[in-house]
Amino acid sequence: MGYIVEMGELFLAGNYKRERLAFVKGTGTRLFTEDGEEYLDFTSGIAVCNLGHCHPELLEVLQTQAKLLWHTSNLYYLVSQAKLAEKLVELSFADKVFFANSGAEAVEAALKLARRFGYENFGKEKNQFIALENSFHGRTFGALSVTGQPKYWEGFEPLVPGVIFVKPNDKKALKEAFDDKICAIIIEPIQGEGGIYPLEKDFIELGRELCDKYNALLIFDEIQTGIGRTGKLFAYEHFGVEPDIMCLAKALANGLPLSAMLAKEKVMSALKPGTHASTFGGNPLACAVALKVLEIVSDPSFLKEVAIKGKVLKEKIESLNSFKSGIIKEVRGWGLLIGIEFYIPANEIYKKLLERKILVTQPKPNIIRLSPPLIINYREIDFFIENLKEIITLLKV
Repeated sequence: MGYIVEMGELFLAGNYKRERLAFVKGTGTRLFTEDGEEYLDFTSGIAVCNLGHCHPELLEVLQTQAKLLWHTSNLYYLVSQAKLAEKLVELSFADKVFFANSGAEAVEAALKLARRFGYENFGKEKNQFIALENSFHGRTFGALSVTGQPKYWEGFEPLVPGVIFVKPNDKKALKEAFDDKICAIIIEPIQGEGGIYPLEKDFIELGRELCDKYNALLIFDEIQTGIGRTGKLFAYEHFGVEPDIMCLAKALANGLPLSAMLAKEKVMSALKPGTHASTFGGNPLACAVALKVLEIVSDPSFLKEVAIKGKVLKEKIESLNSFKSGIIKEVRGWGLLIGIEFYIPANEIYKKLLERKILVTQPKPNIIRLSPPLIINYREIDFFIENLKEIITLLKV
């Protein structure tokens, strides 16, 4: 194990703050090191492996497709790609789908589409974006430019111009930001990297209303919230508000690189041949797996169970305050995307969970994020709660 870590430190770019862990195998909700140590995964690879690791049905589909075709380019039609696009349209508000490989690429495609749509229909002056403070949309220049956390900008400015930031859920600021130059507003239904902050229904409803008034587009970044994570297939379903464009990635192919930008036909028509492309986007392997992912996750009984598990997990965390008050400030989120905000820095709690071989993420200094595989069972939820309870009970604060 030490050799793999040392090799990585020697030869890999230093842009990630990695734990000194190297996993060689995964199954279900568990990950295993070379030495056979077993970890309970409450991260899903940051909300990616929604069906856990090496899901047998996904593995079967992958192996079958691997024997047929890996790549031909998007100069031709592909069976699994066309079927996946059809399924996404069937399950969502959208009429058309563009495939890429990562969340940032899906966001880039959405931003380009919004500007192109504004240009074609209302002129070149309609090129401004509204984005939210505390948001995160990716690391490429376009996605970074609509990310409302200045810490990510350092050393990369000047960013793409034409972005106005407003505070989440501030309806007055949102109204003031809109005018005829706005081509789109981009929002996460739940701000993920920002610390698991759900947006309010009336704020999103106002966003939809203002987009309609000013001929702007509503973009939902569902890269972290999509594909069943919140107990609905897509988080926009919680609001009863449809976007014009939606970005998906992460869990779409359960770990294979695949993202999608979905839009209504009148909007997507602005992307004509030559305006945008992705060499590997919508490759046969990832699309075949994603089709099976959607088949499993879109089942109403599966989604209902995710919502119930999330409710149970959230309530059990909230109940821990009765054992030691003054530790947990707030528990936020929907389904199995939960943020625990502490009154104190959460790094020690994070480390203690890691020592007990439980993996979580820490998007902000005082916040622990839970995004376990959607197939997690109640015994594993109880195991997590028991360990968290012991850790916070022993904290010296």
